Amino acid sequence: MENHIKHHHHHHHSFLYFPFFLLHKLHHFKKYLLSILFNLPTSFFALLLLLLLSYNAFAIFYIHIPHHHSPHKPIILSPPSHTKTKLSSSVFYALKQDNSPINIINKAHFPLLHNKFSIHKSKRLKKYKRGLKTLHSETKFSLFQKRLDAFFNGNSSSSSCKIRFFMTWISPLKGFGKRELLSVESLFKSHPKACLVIVSKSMDSKKGTQILRPFVKNGFRVIAVEPDFNYIFKNTHAESWFNRLKQGNVNPGEVSLGQNLSNLLRLCLLYKFGGIYIDADIIILKSFSNLRNTIGAQNIDIKTKKWSRLNNAVLIFDKNHPLLLKFIEEFALTFDGNKWGHNGPYLISRVVSRVSGRVGFNFSVVPPSAFYPVDWKGIRSLFIGSSDEVHSKWLVKKMEQIRDESYAVHLWNRQSRKLKVVKGSIVDSIISNCCIFCNNY
Repeated sequence: MENHIKHHHHHHHSFLYFPFFLLHKLHHFKKYLLSILFNLPTSFFALLLLLLLSYNAFAIFYIHIPHHHSPHKPIILSPPSHTKTKLSSSVFYALKQDNSPINIINKAHFPLLHNKFSIHKSKRLKKYKRGLKTLHSETKFSLFQKRLDAFFNGNSSSSSCKIRFFMTWISPLKGFGKRELLSVESLFKSHPKACLVIVSKSMDSKKGTQILRPFVKNGFRVIAVEPDFNYIFKNTHAESWFNRLKQGNVNPGEVSLGQNLSNLLRLCLLYKFGGIYIDADIIILKSFSNLRNTIGAQNIDIKTKKWSRLNNAVLIFDKNHPLLLKFIEEFALTFDGNKWGHNGPYLISRVVSRVSGRVGFNFSVVPPSAFYPVDWKGIRSLFIGSSDEVHSKWLVKKMEQIRDESYAVHLWNRQSRKLKVVKGSIVDSIISNCCIFCNNY
């Protein structure tokens, strides 16, 4: 028993001693390593430091470039067309068709470069996004074509449209007021069997439907439809331009983006469907039934008696008319968002001056008296009454000219919106003859 106790005590003492023995050996091993390191030459440490620095530099500046198994293919924008013929590019298509000068390419591409490198890029992009938002929506795009087909065709042959009219409304709903309603009234007063499509996001709403309800109740065919740009622009040069716009690769410029989209929208709507486009400040005086493929001159040169400027507030064209395609092409290739009218009236004037006399473009240019009996500088004269005998004679003569020669009158809302209609004025006479509901305009 005593031997067993001694053996146990000795075993316990050996167990406690073992950690101290291990620590003692480790301490001797550490001293041994340090003695070896201190005996090494300094050149070894210099080499080690150099290797560490080299590795660090490599880790910092190394860039991994992924390997492509196939070469990168350039993006080629094929020229959209109503036919299935494919051409090399939209730029070469423009040069081939019009023999246009090389500066068309510069005009088409400089805005893209200017937009990307301008110090005002963020401000302009915010402006373009705000303008795009007023017309852009994803929810109703697939319904646009179906709604228009159903509207144009009607439920029976008797309800189908005899004449198709289009308007665009790019502003908030509250802006669609008495002046715009008068335009709609004048349209149905002279074309009771016509159909009117107001392409607008704001008007395609419950409140918009309420505004148009009096016309529908009286048997007139009018509808407001939110635009489907993808469908309307498809297979034209507008398609690629609009895609670049959405990607932020088109400089929207200082002019209202909505206004420029309206300029393009009217061209594509007529190209797609055919019919008549009018601005919302056009008052129609008589039927357009004998007009076909027609543009109105805004001004004429007194010496040559030829037009000096055309306008796009009234456009009458057949479906798929080649001149419309030229207008759309010109818009996409020469778009400039910083010049008012460049993508609208001036565009129409540029293209018509180039294609006049060429085979395959059948259209007519009517004199200013047809749609623009006074230009924007003289619109005030139609709102005032007679002040003296001389002015009274002028009013009578001007009213007779409008009655005999004019199909419509452009009221130039930008200049005349705040003008009051004076009793006895030309506009007062026009309203009384063209209104349906005659609600105190």
